[in-house]
Amino acid sequence: MKASDLFVQCLEAEGVTRIFGIPGEENLDFLESLRTSPIEFILCRHEQAAGFMAATWGRLTGSPGVCLSTLGPGACNLVTAAAYANLGAFPMVMITGQKPVKNSKQGRFQIIDVVDMMQPLTKMTRQIPSAGRIPAAVREAFRVAAEERPGCTHLELPEDIAKEPCRGAPLPASVVSRPDAGEAALEEAVATLQSATHPLLLVGAGANRTSVAEALLGLVEKAQLPFVTTQMGKGVIDDEHPMALGACVLSDDDFVHRAIDHADVIVNVGHDVVEKPPFFMEEGGTRVIHVDYTPAEVDPVYFPQIEVVGDIAGSVARLAERLERPDCWDCGFFNEVREAVRASVREGEESPDFPLDIRRVVAEVRRAMPDDGIIALDNGMYKIWFARNYPARGPNTVLLDNALATMGAGLPSALAAALLHPDRRVLAVCGDGGFMMNPAEIETAVRLGVTLVVLVLRDDALGMIRWKQSADDFPDFGLQFGNPDFVKLAAAYGACGRRLEEAHDLAPALEAAYANGGVHIIEAPVDYANNDRLLNDIIPAAAAAL
Repeated sequence: MKASDLFVQCLEAEGVTRIFGIPGEENLDFLESLRTSPIEFILCRHEQAAGFMAATWGRLTGSPGVCLSTLGPGACNLVTAAAYANLGAFPMVMITGQKPVKNSKQGRFQIIDVVDMMQPLTKMTRQIPSAGRIPAAVREAFRVAAEERPGCTHLELPEDIAKEPCRGAPLPASVVSRPDAGEAALEEAVATLQSATHPLLLVGAGANRTSVAEALLGLVEKAQLPFVTTQMGKGVIDDEHPMALGACVLSDDDFVHRAIDHADVIVNVGHDVVEKPPFFMEEGGTRVIHVDYTPAEVDPVYFPQIEVVGDIAGSVARLAERLERPDCWDCGFFNEVREAVRASVREGEESPDFPLDIRRVVAEVRRAMPDDGIIALDNGMYKIWFARNYPARGPNTVLLDNALATMGAGLPSALAAALLHPDRRVLAVCGDGGFMMNPAEIETAVRLGVTLVVLVLRDDALGMIRWKQSADDFPDFGLQFGNPDFVKLAAAYGACGRRLEEAHDLAPALEAAYANGGVHIIEAPVDYANNDRLLNDIIPAAAAAL
């Protein structure tokens, strides 16, 4: 066989079922090897979108998603997706082509040092210099991408290496068992909790992995321990759980910050430094128990006194076994916070305003989505409101990016989710700015025959930046644009389009789209005029009254 055949066999051995990408002439041997493989190749319309899809595949499955590009310009287009996966801790393997490395006759045409370019953006990047190195290189790329903390790896397969005749076989994956936390740390954590008065659990991004949710739910229910989440920790435990207080979304002054300020011990599970700090530590202040796969990265605002380092699910389960809720716990104030949060979330959800009040958009989407429905958020002003007001009922049912926080990822992420879970409702929520960065993937979705609804929130501007521009007393400048006719755009791609004309149109539009199946674009004009009043006046004032 040739080297590209061996490469594909190694991917099959890793359990790869789909590869997203755009090939070039340097990938043709690899593409031919894929043609007779059970792995499905999904041709995308932009490499960046292919990378977002692969990263989301890894995020949802826990196994690395795979994307493919050619050399030079194609590889450059994967850079944002590489950063997205690496910062967000989504396992992904990128494969790029390259000109012949043994006897090239094309000078420097299209050639850049892709391996070096990917160095600061990946956990591992390397060129494959010979066919015999393929099994070890592929195995290592998948191992590194999936191990804690997950992220992105990169392999470059030159054109002449792909053609080489070879012998070989894939290397099997080793059996890995993460170490348990030490007994001393567990005992100190339990003793600290037993002596607390106002303990609080914080669920972070690192807890949003397979197997952790069940252990955390067991701890919460046995100890009746109140909890808050970060944005990327949403849904690890049902946001409607009686012990749930809400998500840390705003920088400060929201209701959950009153709960954090009130706590005397915080159990911080899955803390990830890529997210904005949900609280700031002070010398002599609240005691913090760090529960994670790795030790804490200490900085001026985070220096936990106790570190329970090991497999998170195992650590949480062992804490639950040892912990008995003591009589000294007083959660009365946390109950007040919970009721205040839920009352606040209900405000505005029936607003008749048109263009739509974003709070009504969130409420209508929640009513349209079943408990296992998946929403994929692009990045914009609406993300704050969804993160704060939308109750996630299960892990990875709210796909938002609070790490790189890049625009353009909402639609590709939703498409990957729809491919993986064709039996579940999937909704992409995009601003008009973010949607227009990757609109061509609507054609990909139509070609693949998925059912996918894309809600485009239209304000004809980069709404979040425009709001911050105003808040900082800058003149309104440089952030407004025009938009295409989204209904006609949908039709041009073979999808269905609908433009809302009144506030009460949204709910039936969503239901009709899912009932009819296929790909739908729903254009929803929104008004962010209330942002400043709500975020800077009403919410802080109400929270301060607690």
